[in-house]
Amino acid sequence: MRRLHGKLVIATHNAGKLREMRELLTPYGIEAVSSGDLGLDEPEETGADFVANALIKARAAAMASGLPALADDSGVCVDALDGAPGIYSARWAGEAKDFYAAMARMESEVEKSGSPSRRAHFVSALALVWPDGEEFSVEGKVFGDLTFPPRGTAGFGYDPCFTPDGHDRTFGEMSAEEKHGIPADGAQALSHRARAFQLLAKNLLEGDSSPVANSGR
Repeated sequence: MRRLHGKLVIATHNAGKLREMRELLTPYGIEAVSSGDLGLDEPEETGADFVANALIKARAAAMASGLPALADDSGVCVDALDGAPGIYSARWAGEAKDFYAAMARMESEVEKSGSPSRRAHFVSALALVWPDGEEFSVEGKVFGDLTFPPRGTAGFGYDPCFTPDGHDRTFGEMSAEEKHGIPADGAQALSHRARAFQLLAKNLLEGDSSPVANSGR
């Protein structure tokens, strides 16, 4: 597997996701432009899981730009809802991207389920595709509990209603560094996206030749 260097496209039009991914790439000296910067269309996400959807986005961006493309597909999976919203997490927010409405729907659906469980986990799949067709993907997870009403205004998406295991604050109450900073001592990062990125860095940015397929607890 080749090392990643130089310039790449982050295949997203999501400002919050773009910000996090750029911050994660900064220490490696990689120049990142977004699909939005290049005016690229967003492909239809027809995959059956997170990895498949990440690959769809990365392939489209690599083909259109002629550059390596990095894509994330992520979401929250709720035990009481049999894993929903899962790959449909963004769609729950609708065209207006109203995640407070999506969190209200989630709270209502969990209450209607009759389950006492508030367990959930975030998933982030990262896919990197080169213009010549070479592909690499990893997946990171973080487990925790749903928190209602939502707390905090940091982060984006469902962050305000998710408290990761071992913490008493939601992702929405954490700084960017707390949420997805990569520990200097090599310990596991906190967020699902940072955990997936650690695997990407291990395999493609730091020269390890033994790919790891998954991350999580």
